[in-house]
Amino acid sequence: MNIEEVMDQLRELGSEQTKNIYRSHGAKEPLFGVKVGDLKKLAKHVKKDQHLALALYSTGNHDAMYLAGLSVNPKLMEKDILQEWVKGAYWYMLAEYTVAGVTAESKYAIELAEDWMQSEHEMIAVCGWSTYAHYISITPNEQVNIADIRKYLQDAQNQLHQERNRVRYAMNQFVICVGSFVESLHEEAITVASQIGKVHVDIGTTACKVPLAKTYIEKVRDKGNIGKKKKRVFVKKHVKKPIHTFVAWFFLF
Repeated sequence: MNIEEVMDQLRELGSEQTKNIYRSHGAKEPLFGVKVGDLKKLAKHVKKDQHLALALYSTGNHDAMYLAGLSVNPKLMEKDILQEWVKGAYWYMLAEYTVAGVTAESKYAIELAEDWMQSEHEMIAVCGWSTYAHYISITPNEQVNIADIRKYLQDAQNQLHQERNRVRYAMNQFVICVGSFVESLHEEAITVASQIGKVHVDIGTTACKVPLAKTYIEKVRDKGNIGKKKKRVFVKKHVKKPIHTFVAWFFLF
């Protein structure tokens, strides 16, 4: 498939209903309103063409950008391309999932996550915290830096409620992921989650809710899944809704 054929497919798969839902969450034109499940099916036809996947992201069309994240080979992504991608991630679905997910599987995961976490730009900071969280979810614990993760846990505890709107959400998810995927820090993450408590995020007119970190970590523990890693960031299963919650991405093993 070439770029024109893929864009035609996206146009056909789009709907006004899904488009309006995306808009209510923060998406902007151009977009067609394609459900994530349909994007995953289409990704199978794009995955072997890295150049095409990169071209899709450069269109600036939300559906094409999300499809690009599902289609690229993260191991082949260069740092300068990832830096360009994060600049284009203008709303949370692209920042928290698309760019963060691809970066987490790249060879620049920690370097870029730590750089982005300090950004003055909200969505770039969001992408940084989300990248680190995704990285934790797929990386064997003997390969992660426990001391650094512990430091960021404390940063979340001390700074979360003073942070920018969507950064608060991403920090909260980072705490959930530490408590769920890093067994040696499970108890510390529970303590931090308890200290953080309820996180207030302006999610507009949507019905989404901010997860209570302590509750979600305990649910993972009760299922016996603490420390159980995912093979890939983007899971094959999907919730039958046009938009996922961040927690759904992490806990569908």
